[in-house]
Amino acid sequence: MKLLVTGGAGFIGSHFVRYWLKKNPSDRVITLDKLTYAGNLDNLKEVLSSPHHRFVRGDIGHAPTVEKVLAGVDAVINFAAETHVDRSLLDANPFLQTNVQGTYTLINAARTAGVRRFVHVSTDEVYGSVPRGKSLETERLNPTSPYAASKAASDLVVLTQWLTHRYPVMITRCTNNYGPHQHPEKFLPLFITNALEGAPLPLYGRGLNVRNWIHVEDHCEALGRVLRRGRAGEIYNIAGDGEYKNIDVARRILKLMGRPSTLMKFVQDRPGHDLRYAPDTRKIQKELGWRPRVSFERGLVEMVEWYRAHSAWWRAIKAKKNGFQTYYKKQYATRIK
Repeated sequence: MKLLVTGGAGFIGSHFVRYWLKKNPSDRVITLDKLTYAGNLDNLKEVLSSPHHRFVRGDIGHAPTVEKVLAGVDAVINFAAETHVDRSLLDANPFLQTNVQGTYTLINAARTAGVRRFVHVSTDEVYGSVPRGKSLETERLNPTSPYAASKAASDLVVLTQWLTHRYPVMITRCTNNYGPHQHPEKFLPLFITNALEGAPLPLYGRGLNVRNWIHVEDHCEALGRVLRRGRAGEIYNIAGDGEYKNIDVARRILKLMGRPSTLMKFVQDRPGHDLRYAPDTRKIQKELGWRPRVSFERGLVEMVEWYRAHSAWWRAIKAKKNGFQTYYKKQYATRIK
């Protein structure tokens, strides 16, 4: 198989590239990534010199580039997206451009090129907050942030290709990922690296928001099954092994790292902050036989150790003047109580 992975220099995408080549060593993989602040070629250093892998710097919204890299491709898995909720609250334009227009450009070109399978990686945030029970794939979409709205729109763009053209698309909606190489703007690596630096861990509101956590390797395994055996036109929820309040996760991190609970600082809640996400995963379990294997307890310990051992990696990201540092100073400098 010749596979195109878009957004493959990002956190989840790079893990998937490495996972796929390890599981399918005779396949060929093309990674297309724009290399925004969230993309990092260091995430792909294990495969950059492989004869079975080719990296192309480019934007999924640039039709000529997309059309060129799709030549001879059998399948596409689309990770390319702007993904950070807080950034979308400050400026939604990049999210609409990449997540909606970019997805349309990519899938339209893939259908025209005769690519046989297209997997679109989405998020459980399209369902909105779930006060009780769990979200089925057939639930009404109820996004509450510009990021989630852009992903919901991209899901609909993808589904129209199935409904109108019978183009074989599949959509996955996953919970919060974690693991090595995750950008330190995200919840777990932000808290872990801040704890390592002795800096405050900023908890929104009272820290009572509930999230499900899945190790990135479990997510990659689920995506591999969808790519190979998922049914065209279908949506598959993907989730980890449990639900945790943000404040309890912060306490676990501090305990693991031997840091005082006084590092937890409550900050003003963000607008439209969903209280709980809870996707129902019975469909992917029944149809594709997938279940998560990495417990959150084990995965969190391993993640803390990885960030301890790779301080140069995350310190370089945090030091970038026009990326992490500028954004987080603006977000939290005047809000920590």
